[in-house]
Amino acid sequence: MSNVNASYQELLVALRAVLSQEKGATATEYSLLVGLIALVIVAGVTLFGGNLNTFFNSLAGTVGGW
Repeated sequence: MSNVNASYQELLVALRAVLSQEKGATATEYSLLVGLIALVIVAGVTLFGGNLNTFFNSLAGTVGGW
């Protein structure tokens, strides 16, 4: 019975080690995802910012004229 208990304890230690590694990997993946989303937002604003500004100013002028 002692061997079963020792094996169970070793299994728990191994599972805790694997789960803690997964948490670190998940945090890294989310960090990379947030960085990529921020990069896409900055690129979009840089590429389309002037055109969007012109569009919304024109739209505001049209709506304001009603």
